[in-house]
Amino acid sequence: MKFDNETSIIQQKIANGYAGVSRRLAIVNALNLETNETVIDIGCGGGHLVEEISLSVGEQGKVIGIDPSQDQLDVASNKCKDQNNVELICTTADDINIDDASCDKITATQTLEYIEDIDTSLKEIKRISKTNSKFVNVSILWDYFRFYGPEKEINDLIHEAFRAHCFHQMLPLDLNGKLKKLGYKNISSQNLSYLITNRDNNSPAIFYETMLSKFALSQGVSEDKVDDWKKQLNKSEKVGNFGFTSFPVLTAAYLG
Repeated sequence: MKFDNETSIIQQKIANGYAGVSRRLAIVNALNLETNETVIDIGCGGGHLVEEISLSVGEQGKVIGIDPSQDQLDVASNKCKDQNNVELICTTADDINIDDASCDKITATQTLEYIEDIDTSLKEIKRISKTNSKFVNVSILWDYFRFYGPEKEINDLIHEAFRAHCFHQMLPLDLNGKLKKLGYKNISSQNLSYLITNRDNNSPAIFYETMLSKFALSQGVSEDKVDDWKKQLNKSEKVGNFGFTSFPVLTAAYLG
């Protein structure tokens, strides 16, 4: 998926909503942050998690946020403007320009599934990690990311088009083995799945609806079919058979 400015805005709205807030709470709890730690957020986006981590590690700690989108980092910079312990770097996960063994905690949220050569990025993450550091990743089981309500044929069409948006549809099922091969221990998985039955302006469903529509058009689905799908979603909400499911998984591991 191309993370242009419009997509970045959608992501920021999701992060600001209740689904984003609950996800960050799970991540912060899993990181078990302490003052004076150095933490890196890989694919930090608009900086919501960076800001929360910066407050947890204190002025003597440090938070590094990396993202390949300068537009996202500009938003993050503004969000974290009052924090003196934040460094933002425009780069990719396979080329992190920081010293070896420099991070106490490493986290990534819906980032790794978009990287084709994920093994190179995981090796880079290991390189910058201290011994006994903790890695926390959140990725979605995309086979279970789905809207319900529209007719099956058009619903399947939209979702099938969306499969091309990332390289690794079911990364949480592969990640444990990849981490084990790199020497990580005490690997665990936490279910963060949720069901949404409304499309109000704070619902992640309405933001993902926009994202899927935009992506389907980019994949050659006609505007008429996309509009029909959206109308059917609206109708299904009114009659009471609308649903949206997403299955994020939080993976935590220690570098032994």
